[in-house]
Amino acid sequence: MKTNKLIIFIGLLFLGTMYSLSSTCSAQPAANVDYSKAFLVDVRTPQEFSEGSVKGAINIPLNEVQRRLEAFKGKEQIVVFCRSGARSGQAKSILEKNGIANVVNGGTWLDVDRALQVKKAKK
Repeated sequence: MKTNKLIIFIGLLFLGTMYSLSSTCSAQPAANVDYSKAFLVDVRTPQEFSEGSVKGAINIPLNEVQRRLEAFKGKEQIVVFCRSGARSGQAKSILEKNGIANVVNGGTWLDVDRALQVKKAKK
């Protein structure tokens, strides 16, 4: 009987975690974002950033976002992104909790790079 309760508990814990991650990781639709004019911020580690990122992006690792709020202030449109969209979802939440609006979770750096390439091709 205890084993069944443990399995149910673990299952519920897993589902709760997956729900939380899916709501945090979801990137917003690209239709309302002008990526070519946005403040592009890669929130991955410096090592990940050095291995490739979006042209024109700056690197502010997730663990530094709270300390570097000034870098985000006054920006018209901010797009944060990472490897999977999870860290950028966390960064978006941190920024919004600190009164910084117009923050978009761009998802992965490859998603943002693709959106920029599409924008260039349409010009």
